[in-house]
Amino acid sequence: MSGSLTLQPVAVIHTPYKEKFSIPRQPNLVQDGTGIVELLPPYNQAEAVRGLEQFSHLWLIFQFDQIPQGKWHPTVRPPRLGGNQRVGVFASRSTHRPNPIGLSKVELRHVECKNGKVLLHLGAVDLVDGTPILDIKPYLAYADSEPNAISGFAQSEPKPLLRVEFTAEAESTVKKHSKNRPHLQRFIIEVIQQDPRPAYQQGKITDRLYGISLYDLNVKWRIKAESVDVAEIVQIETLVNHQED
Repeated sequence: MSGSLTLQPVAVIHTPYKEKFSIPRQPNLVQDGTGIVELLPPYNQAEAVRGLEQFSHLWLIFQFDQIPQGKWHPTVRPPRLGGNQRVGVFASRSTHRPNPIGLSKVELRHVECKNGKVLLHLGAVDLVDGTPILDIKPYLAYADSEPNAISGFAQSEPKPLLRVEFTAEAESTVKKHSKNRPHLQRFIIEVIQQDPRPAYQQGKITDRLYGISLYDLNVKWRIKAESVDVAEIVQIETLVNHQED
């Protein structure tokens, strides 16, 4: 058996998640966090996706390209267990794996072949912007769905953990961007409700101001006793310019 395997990305995905911190831990948890898969040359041919429009869902096989590679560990701490309990790496969906490969089931909304590009418009995704896609396969309900499956420590979908409120300043900024992104406020709420903080910080109240990058915006928020305050929303280009001055 060969000791190495070379894989070539066939596509890249475009998403509103510009960094790992804000990404949902599974697909379909944040409905407004949609994505577009763009096939790369030489795979960007309409023939390569002929018939794909007949399927409602896809499997994306992708690379965890933002996870540092090094020595692997046989156990990990899943966020669903509070980050305190260890399970085997192969009994988890951790990003820290011997081979940096992930699998995600996504909704296919439509296929677009135009101006030399092949684009797959998707529903909710859980991938950072620019993630390399290694393969695309159609989801087959009769083979892939297991209604009686047992899911170990993750039997049910996690419930939203936080109630999100906006300051007047943040609300005003959302309205300015509502023309191009009509669901922006709902999207921000969906992301923060999941509490993207590390598992060991969840449930804790601090004065720390957190920031997440969504689209070209830096969304700043703070945990309070019974809710989250979205304190400020700054366009990233503006933020960079201010830092350089």
